[in-house]
Amino acid sequence: MTDTTWKLEGHYLESCTCREACPCLHLGHPTEGDCTGLVAWHINQGHHADTSLDGLNVVVALNSPGHMADGNWKVVLYLDESASESQREALGQIFGGQAGGHPEVLASFIGEVLGVEHVPIDYQYNAGEVRLKLGRIGGAVVHANEGPDGQPVTLHNHPFAVAPGNPAVLGTSESLQHQAYGIDLDTAKRTAAYSPFSYAGP
Repeated sequence: MTDTTWKLEGHYLESCTCREACPCLHLGHPTEGDCTGLVAWHINQGHHADTSLDGLNVVVALNSPGHMADGNWKVVLYLDESASESQREALGQIFGGQAGGHPEVLASFIGEVLGVEHVPIDYQYNAGEVRLKLGRIGGAVVHANEGPDGQPVTLHNHPFAVAPGNPAVLGTSESLQHQAYGIDLDTAKRTAAYSPFSYAGP
């Protein structure tokens, strides 16, 4: 049997159409009835068996028709165009849920995969800001919300987490765009979150 042991560490962003603080993070209902957005991961260090995944990016565009925990999401998976064929295969297995770990939990909510594409992805983050560019299809610019002490507002121990175990910095989108597969976004001033992430396979 092929060794499929894998591990990823990096930074993730989610930006969606919910207003104010996203109820989905607390297992609540989306503020707009459904939830449409982008979730992106930048891999600082990672591998799948002997295949290095350092520096690569993955983005999922999704629409949840109601309560996110009820599933039936429609998604498009975007893999970094700069990845080799073996790297794309590894990323597809991990983020498609076939390799186990937390991505398998997230993938269990998917009802329909609308498409899988290989596109240029640029993911930049620093203190208080994340910038994502997804080819010519879309992207997001997100700024951290500040508390009274000037530090980012964070959410701890939320039950619906993309990056379990990491406090999420809560932010607001300066822009959020995606135009493909019927998942159409062109909005701003909506909720967002980001944090480090660490995933590993069984």
